[in-house]
Amino acid sequence: MAVIHKAKDNSVKSILAEPELFAEFLRNFIPIDILKDVAPTNIEDISERLISLVSEQKDGDTIKRVNLNDGKSLFVIAIVEHESKVNFRAPFKMLLYIALILNDYEKEVNKDEKITHTKDFKYPPILPVIFYDGETEWTAEMNFLNRTEMSDIFAKYIPKFEYELVSLKEYSFTDLADFGDTLSLFMMVDKLQTAEAFDEFRNLTATHIERIDSMNVPPHLKKLLVNVITLLLRRIDVPQIEIETLVKRMDERGISEMLAIENYSVQAMRREIRQETEQERTETERRLKVAIKALFDKGSTIGEVASIMSIAEEDITKLLPELALA
Repeated sequence: MAVIHKAKDNSVKSILAEPELFAEFLRNFIPIDILKDVAPTNIEDISERLISLVSEQKDGDTIKRVNLNDGKSLFVIAIVEHESKVNFRAPFKMLLYIALILNDYEKEVNKDEKITHTKDFKYPPILPVIFYDGETEWTAEMNFLNRTEMSDIFAKYIPKFEYELVSLKEYSFTDLADFGDTLSLFMMVDKLQTAEAFDEFRNLTATHIERIDSMNVPPHLKKLLVNVITLLLRRIDVPQIEIETLVKRMDERGISEMLAIENYSVQAMRREIRQETEQERTETERRLKVAIKALFDKGSTIGEVASIMSIAEEDITKLLPELALA
């Protein structure tokens, strides 16, 4: 089982690394009928040998080969994006992965004979997916064609693929609970990033809460769920002893024990941090002005003050009106 270290994208990638959860991801979020019957045994992870060829920052990317029941295969590129800034390079990154996958596939099928050189050979389909759980709207271009200069003139020569966007903010807690599978638990935990999200979670109906708590999560996935929840609780500064107590209660009674987290407000916490930072900056500036004024009172010149305080003379000059009022 994948291990969570410290980054949020590590957390989501650990989730998608599990065949059971990735199969549920395809069934729940991708509107393609042939994927509705995908089972964990159909999924093969080929990330290790391909992703490092595109980027050293590979924590949020995964590539799967999906072997369908009719003997055919397709490939799925899943890139996890959660930053506040949208990744506008996404279409190009997808193009790189697509080229690598097809090149790798050619090498595989051409081992015994050059089958790709025959007239009737067809390459497998590749499904590019971006899973986005950021708070802002995803505004990156969806089609590589539109990311290319002079696309109106050279349109027929430019790759025209699009990627599927799965934006978690478009799914309510009710939507996720309605899926009724293990992945929905992980996605609900992933959504718990703001005070508003906690309020929405608390407003789930008794029926939905009962459905969540009655889910039969396999032991190895339950351990992963505990890791993900623990990571969330640490991010919102819940003390370790409270985390251990809460995790124990969830193990005994169900994930709805997350409702027991009180007085959590990301926005309030951010406001407090900003206020503390502003107060510290104000106090530092006050002390600086006092020290500069004291030097002037002793007869020091602007050049001498600048040298003593290691501040540019022009910055000292800008402070003179304020120092005169002090």
